[in-house]
Amino acid sequence: MTSPDESGARAGRRLAGWVSGGVTDVARGFGGGMRWPDHRIAVAQRRTLSTLVVTQSLGGMGLTIGIAVAALLAEQITGSAELAGLVQTMQVLGAAVASYLLARLMGRRGRRPGLALGYVLGAVGSALCVAAGVMQSFLVLMVGAALLGSTTATNSQSRYAATDLASPERRARSLSLVVWATTVGAVAGPNLTGWAGSVARDLGLPRLTGPFLFGTFAIAAAALVMAVFLRPDPLLVAREAALARGESSGAAGGTSWSRVVAVVRERPGVATGIASLALAHAVMVSVMVMTPLHMHHGGAGLEVIGLVISVHVLGMFALAPLAGWATDRFGRPAVLTAGAGTLLLSVLFSGSSPGGASVQIGIGLFLLGLGWSLCTVAASTLLSESAPLDARTDVQGAADLVMGLVAAAAGVIAGLVMGWFGFVALNIFAALLVTGVATAAEIARRTTRRPGRPVDDVPAL
Repeated sequence: MTSPDESGARAGRRLAGWVSGGVTDVARGFGGGMRWPDHRIAVAQRRTLSTLVVTQSLGGMGLTIGIAVAALLAEQITGSAELAGLVQTMQVLGAAVASYLLARLMGRRGRRPGLALGYVLGAVGSALCVAAGVMQSFLVLMVGAALLGSTTATNSQSRYAATDLASPERRARSLSLVVWATTVGAVAGPNLTGWAGSVARDLGLPRLTGPFLFGTFAIAAAALVMAVFLRPDPLLVAREAALARGESSGAAGGTSWSRVVAVVRERPGVATGIASLALAHAVMVSVMVMTPLHMHHGGAGLEVIGLVISVHVLGMFALAPLAGWATDRFGRPAVLTAGAGTLLLSVLFSGSSPGGASVQIGIGLFLLGLGWSLCTVAASTLLSESAPLDARTDVQGAADLVMGLVAAAAGVIAGLVMGWFGFVALNIFAALLVTGVATAAEIARRTTRRPGRPVDDVPAL
């Protein structure tokens, strides 16, 4: 018969074991004490993908519902349309910095602590935006927007977590599935804006804080799901499996730009992956942010402008699984080349479209999203598999940091070009950036080896 003290001790040990699961994962990841056969890795990968799809949807929903009204809240607080644009800038810069810092944490502790912390910071940022609306404080809103960028960074880093345990022939499709999951949040979030505003008003809060209030709970839910269900940690399992094969895979003792630069110099796939990822993102941002202005100058209403942007978002995320299948089937450089061609076609359609509403501008923006999707899936897969395992998170964090900074700069330049020379000149500028993507794709074709063998089956969505 078991005494109450013994039962309590056993329960305590079970609880301690559950709470310290992350520490156990880390110890196993560094020690290589457990072997991971292929069937166990496959099970862990399925659990990883399921968790990432759920968190990506929740995080994307919490982010987009707030961003939809961020500029309006800023204008209400400050009375200035010019200052309202700083909210988006702070969110982009916050995402860029968070990408690098969270990657450093993941390099030392695994994916789960870093991704969960990113969502926690994002939830805090969203809550600060609510507080800013109540306090009518622009400074608090800027801090909240910067922290909210952590949600963007976490969603972005999640796509890399999908590749840790994926087999080479399915790596791009695993990554693209997580990218596709963003569609759920991107579509649902803005459509809940009106309802969230009504709830806030019923609670006695400013109406424009409602979306951020809803976003706080959605992002916090993503953090909880990530912390509880991303077990075992995919990065730590990948390291452990590599150790079992006799490969060097331990986490680095520190992270520095010199380490990332060394990998970029040694691995052409990393260099071309980062370059094409950043340039394709710059093309997308520079054209997308100025298209509403081009349409507005031609007399298009907000409803039509919103429809065109929705079509653009559909091109970005909805067809990501197709981009993943093509990347695995035809190779990373081939899809990068196809993405560059699609981006070039998009700026031709957009740049030659008349102001206002037209089918042509809708086609151009859809192709812009599709080209971005092809380049993002192929480039992300290329740089992840090209980086050594012990520096993979370093490289991924640096890639997203560069991507964010380049996109922010492209957005600023796009505004200047649009103001001085017009929408046609802006698309010519974007076409010049596309040539950089095409050049990176050609270098990748010549210098990188295609991992694994393609498979013919297209996965069901």
